[in-house]
Amino acid sequence: MSFEDLPKKPAGVMLGENLDLLSVAELEQRVSQLESEIQRVRAAIQSKQASKNAADAFFRS
Repeated sequence: MSFEDLPKKPAGVMLGENLDLLSVAELEQRVSQLESEIQRVRAAIQSKQASKNAADAFFRS
């Protein structure tokens, strides 16, 4: 068996993962990562909504 055959640890936070084995510091880091991801997703939503609104306004005229 080579290193390539070993399962790879998933990058980032896994939703629904068991939190019992994580330390307080790891849990705080996880919260920080999730908050950053929420901000990134909200920015994407705003960008897409602005594009949709611009297209709607263009086709209404």
